[in-house]
Amino acid sequence: MTNPAFRLNGTTVDLTASDPTESLLRWLNRRASHGTKEGCADGDCGACTIALIESGAGGQRRFRAVNSCLLPVGSVSGRDIVTVEHLADADDLHPVQQAMVECSGSQCGYCTPGFVMSLFAGFSNGELDDHTTEGNLCRCTGYAPIRRATDQLRSCKSGSDRFSSMLTAPALDIAEVIGGRYFQPLTLAAAIDLKRRHSHAHWIAGATDLGVELSRGRRRDETFIALDRIDELKHIKIDSDGVTIGAGVALSAVESELGTTIPALGEMLRWFAARQVKNRATFGGNLGTASPIGDLLPILLALDGEIHLHGSRGARVVAAQDFFIDYRKTARSDDELIVAVRLPLSPHRSATYKVAKRQSDDISIVAAVFAMSLDEDRRVQHVRLAYGGVAAIPKRASATEGWLLGRTLDAPTIEQAARLLAGEFTPMSDHRASADYRRALVVNLFARFVAEHFA
Repeated sequence: MTNPAFRLNGTTVDLTASDPTESLLRWLNRRASHGTKEGCADGDCGACTIALIESGAGGQRRFRAVNSCLLPVGSVSGRDIVTVEHLADADDLHPVQQAMVECSGSQCGYCTPGFVMSLFAGFSNGELDDHTTEGNLCRCTGYAPIRRATDQLRSCKSGSDRFSSMLTAPALDIAEVIGGRYFQPLTLAAAIDLKRRHSHAHWIAGATDLGVELSRGRRRDETFIALDRIDELKHIKIDSDGVTIGAGVALSAVESELGTTIPALGEMLRWFAARQVKNRATFGGNLGTASPIGDLLPILLALDGEIHLHGSRGARVVAAQDFFIDYRKTARSDDELIVAVRLPLSPHRSATYKVAKRQSDDISIVAAVFAMSLDEDRRVQHVRLAYGGVAAIPKRASATEGWLLGRTLDAPTIEQAARLLAGEFTPMSDHRASADYRRALVVNLFARFVAEHFA
């Protein structure tokens, strides 16, 4: 049996005695690797960003910027990790560090390592763009100098160096189990078999939700079956009828590959979370957490999507409309895992709206996804009005949809639809927004959709 280990800055580190549920950030800080900073410990600020080498569906290895505060130690077994301490070669700064210095991209410096590591990942992959440092917050420098550093780096070539050689080095073996309770199957069949033998175990995907608890040092003694090494879950397939998205595909990959094919999905993912979060978060994980404010189920609801499940009793497909049953309760049985979602290539006009306290990288107050089409006489032929954040589960405004179907979309119809929408849900008040504000958003977002797409 392979002993759990990973490579940290090129050096192999044994993980046999490590707690697999401890966050990598805490693990690093306990070993005096203090260049990786703890800011929010929620995956919001990016101060703890490190670069992780991952293989895509095609086998190509590349650097990914991820939040170490959300990364369980168990998930780094067999991987290569680079932290900010490794970038400089003795007194010679890495080009990313040099550009930050020359462009005055740092004041207090606390956030700087995170920006540097995000830029490093983009620079090494040849993917520097205006969104490279999304997910990194700076309180004092301001973003203009950091953008200038990014612009300067675009004219530099990464070339062949010790970092590019890391991408071609043989990967370490992946340990099957760490600490007797963190399993890492490589196939779907192995994962299902593990669940059969350890029925109390929890599925874990990108850990961007569970990682918030781990980042605060809340030890978890449960057993976990990690799904992030299963290649069968990491494929996107497009055919003439629709798109099938593997439950383990990182949302950043979904955004880049399908953002224009399915505009409503691309627009939601644009505001979904920080890039570091999207580099680990998955469709399966977002649905599996069963949150009423998860942003992806409203897309499935509005576009008539399907959720594909697989368990010890075989495979089955559940319509998105039937997936959520009650608060944090879904149609998925405990022994089943989400293996894919299916979205038809819809001919209808659709749009996504997300309202949050911050424009990006924040939890939704209300998320809405609409799909509608009219005939030549402006009669409603098809309509889906899906919302998150206004009920115990993501829901469609079914009564309003039924009333709209077949009616001419004129001013009186829109006004009556607004009145129906105002009474369709009974949202709650919390620290993000009042119930009345949420109810108003339900109406106003629909009005905006009509004005923007059917005026």
